[in-house]
Amino acid sequence: MSEQATLRCGLPLLQPAQAQKHVTVNDGLMRLDGLVNLVLQSVTAASPPPAVTDGQCWAVPFGAGGPWAGQAGRIAIGANGGWVFAEPQRGQRAFVLDQGLSALWDGTAWLPGALTLGASGGGLGAGMTTGEVEITAGATLGTGVFIPANVLVLGVTGRVIKPVTGTLTSWMIGVTGATNRYGSGLGLPLNSWSQGLLSAPSAVYAAQELRLTATGGNFAGGRVRLAIHWLALRVPDPV
Repeated sequence: MSEQATLRCGLPLLQPAQAQKHVTVNDGLMRLDGLVNLVLQSVTAASPPPAVTDGQCWAVPFGAGGPWAGQAGRIAIGANGGWVFAEPQRGQRAFVLDQGLSALWDGTAWLPGALTLGASGGGLGAGMTTGEVEITAGATLGTGVFIPANVLVLGVTGRVIKPVTGTLTSWMIGVTGATNRYGSGLGLPLNSWSQGLLSAPSAVYAAQELRLTATGGNFAGGRVRLAIHWLALRVPDPV
């Protein structure tokens, strides 16, 4: 480590004959409080929040302004109404609160959902695409929730958050050409749920929209929450 700070976390070190040692100690504790079991509020927000909360951490993206200007790639830690900044280390993990998944720092960017990271940049990632769907009248409807391209889908889960109404007896989750791929015989009451786990993961090469299909009648209304669960391959870095 250097004479001024620790090498990995950048915690300030006490110096011989230093005055006001408590300032240095408190600064180090504030940084440590943010960095241990790191939770990032966001990795995409380009502006700091209007009110600083001590201990809250944000990944500063490129193009960030205000108090974060010039700090791209660093971790902003709320401290005493302002900000201190720390350097993430390759392989460091964090939970990204606004995306609901973990991320891994590859040396230049946070990789949401990354499970592995090879020396050349290749790896495996896990992801989730979520959305809420307002059900309208009809026998079938597009959800606006898409399976991304070039992923391996494990399944789709769902929850009724407003009772499904209409002449139908149940409903299905699927895609065009496979209307029940991710669930059938699903319930109508509030908090009915679906766990559409595929017997074998399915490779999807072009984005696909989830569709809801009524069984035994038509939809009239309701609201459901959907989550698509998938894996993705990361190619090695360019040379």
